[in-house]
Amino acid sequence: MGPLNGFTVIELAGIGPAPMGGMMLADMGAEVIRIERANAADLKQLKDVSARGKKSVVLNLKQPEGVETLLRMVENADVLIDPYRPGVCEKLGIGPDVCLARNPRLVFARMTGWGQDGPLARAAGHDINYISLTGALFATGRRDEKPVPPLNLVGDMGGGGMLLVNGVLAALLEAANSGKGQVIDVAMVDGAAQLMWMFHGFEAVGAWDATQRESNLLDGAAHFYDTYECADGRYISLGSIEPQFYALLMQLADLPDAEFGNQHDAARWPEMTEKLAAVIKEKTQAEWCELMEGTDVCFAPVLSFTEAPSHPANVARKTYVEVDGVTQPAPAPRFSRTPSSVAHGPHGLGEDTVATLAAMGFAESEIQALREAGTIG
Repeated sequence: MGPLNGFTVIELAGIGPAPMGGMMLADMGAEVIRIERANAADLKQLKDVSARGKKSVVLNLKQPEGVETLLRMVENADVLIDPYRPGVCEKLGIGPDVCLARNPRLVFARMTGWGQDGPLARAAGHDINYISLTGALFATGRRDEKPVPPLNLVGDMGGGGMLLVNGVLAALLEAANSGKGQVIDVAMVDGAAQLMWMFHGFEAVGAWDATQRESNLLDGAAHFYDTYECADGRYISLGSIEPQFYALLMQLADLPDAEFGNQHDAARWPEMTEKLAAVIKEKTQAEWCELMEGTDVCFAPVLSFTEAPSHPANVARKTYVEVDGVTQPAPAPRFSRTPSSVAHGPHGLGEDTVATLAAMGFAESEIQALREAGTIG
């Protein structure tokens, strides 16, 4: 049983970071109930990994009966995840004031891009926009080339989904002491800004040039912190920052001290990068793995995400699991006494509607009336 066993989370259907947060809470043992529309896509058919471990309830929130049904469910919940733009829940009649009146211990977690207030609060946006406004996108890419989006990992997932879980867990801990719930304003732009904390410090002491890409220690400028093509066209990554790790890199790659000895001579980084690239291209990825993997060089082969589950380190750690034939990341972090787990793969659209309402105290006659009114599906 996971550490959140006994907690109930209602997740209003959305995309990206909110479902990721709900997935992590479900992995940790919470009962996560996803509220969906009758005409929504079937996440089981789509093999949507974020739907694992969740119950699927179809509810028409545009009907008064649907709103009242949700509010009765809220009375039995610990958390509600709102993935909509600011004001949408209020218009539906399920805003935080209404929900907290029905359940004062409720944690009402609001997941948006720009936050609940401010000049951009009601504007549409995506990960690429949120990381643009925080400097994260500007800093990512090669010098004199356009910025490169780091997938949607920084804004949506790290700055959104992870921050959502962080906030929910903190609010649940506080509610255990105070007996009171609260509203959490989780904004992807805020999360992306937090992820940039290190570089603000670097810039403040003159250790980072924020005006250029590929000009600094961690952005690909340093020859000892970059990726390199091998003889077989595949790639490796090096992160030999500390002097002892760099010394080992020089030893194992047979790099002459006269050419590579002054590690932090930034003026010579381009030259050393070019020379190191030529050395790396003399061997295949497998040959470099045999020579460096598992050493303190800070080395790893660059794998695709379909290759990653087969790497021996990931196999040994059970970093990936297979659920309903889909290979996917295993739950994390790992708990010694109350381990997380994937209870099941995605359920079909509305598969759990009747059973969930019955478990929450709805009478059979009430459920039948809701079905006949088209409120549930």
